[in-house]
Amino acid sequence: MFAPAGKTANPIDPVALRRAFGTFVTGVTIITTRDADGTPRGMTANSFTSVSLEPPLLLVCVSKSAHSYGAFNSSDAFAVNLLHEAQTDLSNLFASKAANKFDTVHHDNVHTGAPVLADCLTWFDCKVHSRVDAGDHVVLIGEVQAFGTSPSAPLGFCRGRYASVKDPLPPGWLESQGMIVGYLIDSDGRLLLRSDGEGGWVLPCAKRRITDSELKLDGGNALTLVPDDTFLYSVFDVTDGDPGYLIYRARLAQDSAAVALPPGLRFFPVDQLPYDEIPTREIRSMLRRYARERASKRFGIYVDSNDGGRLAMVGDAQPWANFAQS
Repeated sequence: MFAPAGKTANPIDPVALRRAFGTFVTGVTIITTRDADGTPRGMTANSFTSVSLEPPLLLVCVSKSAHSYGAFNSSDAFAVNLLHEAQTDLSNLFASKAANKFDTVHHDNVHTGAPVLADCLTWFDCKVHSRVDAGDHVVLIGEVQAFGTSPSAPLGFCRGRYASVKDPLPPGWLESQGMIVGYLIDSDGRLLLRSDGEGGWVLPCAKRRITDSELKLDGGNALTLVPDDTFLYSVFDVTDGDPGYLIYRARLAQDSAAVALPPGLRFFPVDQLPYDEIPTREIRSMLRRYARERASKRFGIYVDSNDGGRLAMVGDAQPWANFAQS
């Protein structure tokens, strides 16, 4: 298999080399970004690997012949979406040159603005750390800004075809992912709160990140949210043993006065929130911060940590600036 010393190796057969590379079992990803005009772009790729934990880096390889190469080579952010075993059709869609790949695929903006697929095994939202020219590919090294995962089994790929991966979850694997997903739903200067049944008020919650722009309510009703105005706002644990919170800020698509709310839900003016009736200290603190930031029209993302947490102030999108003046 190796050329003897002092002799020139035979030229590498690219077809045979591709087959040899293909014997390495990989997962399947869809990498996504946006064009300069904001149009979402994406392609299927299996050249993906972790690089570093400190700082948090990963890499993907993008072929220079890919239809989306120009977008990936010029964008300052991208997302890597690992697929689960039931997503072969999605993999095939993004491996094609179809112009409407995102028309029927739910996707969100989480941190950088790169499209994050709502239903996938794992996602990583990255800013570009560096680019490396590598023959007929460019290597994108991304610095992870946010990520999420699920207990689904991964979609595998080997020898040019999809492969089944037996993946029993180790005990406790997802304990750190047992987060409560809460929503700051703003409409006309009022926030939606939910009765906790014990005389207090809490945020409306969901079992997972909303994927269809609707927050399901008791009784079968639903609130429709503006999909492009839903952003991660705060990530924190609480001291009473709850699993922690992922809080998104969102905007109601309807006029709140026209929404028929079931018992237990109520809109409060932002400047009249019932802080004394909110039982969780961390939620009270987060709501006070939201009221201040809403007034200044400049929002941040808070991430809890052992040394007191981090608050990253970010530039605000124009729709939020507009309704913050209401």
